[in-house]
Amino acid sequence: MLDVQLRAQTSYTPERQRRSEGDERRVGHERTQRRQHAHFCTDFRPLQSRTDAVRSEAEQPVRSVLSFQKNLHSSHYSRNHTHATHHTLDQEYIGQAKCLLRKVGSWSFDIFLFDRLSNGKSLVDLTLHLFIDYGLIKLFRLDLLKLRQFLVMVHEAYRRQNPYHNALHAADVTQAMYCYMQEPQLSESLTSCDILLGLLAAATHDLDHPGVNQTFLIKTNHYLASLYQNASVLENHHWKCAVSLLRESGLLSHFPSEDRQNLEERLGSLILATDISRQNEYLSQFRAHLDRADLHLNNSQNRHFILQMALKCADICNPCRPWHISKLWSHKVTDEFFSQGDSEKRQNLDVSILCDRNANTVAKIQIGFISFVVEPLFLEWARFSDTPLSQIMLGHMTSNKYKWTHLPQEDLRENHKQHSGSSQRPNAVGFYS
Repeated sequence: MLDVQLRAQTSYTPERQRRSEGDERRVGHERTQRRQHAHFCTDFRPLQSRTDAVRSEAEQPVRSVLSFQKNLHSSHYSRNHTHATHHTLDQEYIGQAKCLLRKVGSWSFDIFLFDRLSNGKSLVDLTLHLFIDYGLIKLFRLDLLKLRQFLVMVHEAYRRQNPYHNALHAADVTQAMYCYMQEPQLSESLTSCDILLGLLAAATHDLDHPGVNQTFLIKTNHYLASLYQNASVLENHHWKCAVSLLRESGLLSHFPSEDRQNLEERLGSLILATDISRQNEYLSQFRAHLDRADLHLNNSQNRHFILQMALKCADICNPCRPWHISKLWSHKVTDEFFSQGDSEKRQNLDVSILCDRNANTVAKIQIGFISFVVEPLFLEWARFSDTPLSQIMLGHMTSNKYKWTHLPQEDLRENHKQHSGSSQRPNAVGFYS
């Protein structure tokens, strides 16, 4: 609905200048209303044709505004946040960090290096950079201080103690999402609202992740499992946290309530798509669309579905990264799995699949994950977007799987204590959920 409203209100033409004096007064009133509700007069044609013009204007006030470090409003997420007095945003955007951001559209972008250069605030700095790059600040008349406050709150809502599901993972997913949205089919079709939703969903898709999977929450009778009736428990929680922070920050407070609600619902639809237990459902839909060749991106529902698939790819793209990056992520997620398994043992619970450190290795987990989850999805993505990037990702995936398979035998050796179903083909639920 937001897309339709915006398109409908951007049809001002020179002919209207030739109207009668009474009409001119009415047109003047319309212009005043548009200035008061700037997001209504945003041109929602694909961004490629107008981003460059907007970007130069949007970048001008950023450094001066953000270099004035105001205290953030009190928040249960942002309390106890220590403000950097010697590392303001405009200082961080110089030197190596600035050079690295220029390569943010490269698939070999090293998020670990960027996180070090940005003093651990990669999610904040990278996402803000992308908002500027797309011209979203001007297009949606976003308040710069509110935007930065929102991003800091998002950063703080991720649990630092998690080896994998933390703000760095969110930054990595956001960078991957940017790469996908830059692909020809998407960049030529996505509207500014699509772009806004894509970036917001990527940055917030794992908010307040507890570092354990849905199975653990259910069998420990966690209140979240009860609240969401054991269905997409984590994803529903991430979505509700994202909506809470959007409202608390007031980032979109100038939007009409109906449009805010529509945006929040679409944001939820994107985040819920990352539920790994629904992997086969989305993959089957994707494959069926490709077989019928009916994914026409001039249709808003098709664009939204492709954003869902892009976010799903971004969320599990680690095995498709260069080996030195992919290997780091593999060890981090395995550490989180084993930490959950240790907790289950302490509570005398059945240890979840992949979480028993005595029955699994990093290599074994990655080989299964690539074979049964990553490869089927990325092969279909390559059918949809047959580009150099897709071939690069498939190349890394194949190479990484080979390397995991051919590690020294002692690294692949398994403990004799096996899960009862470990010799069977694993269900997607066992991975990254």
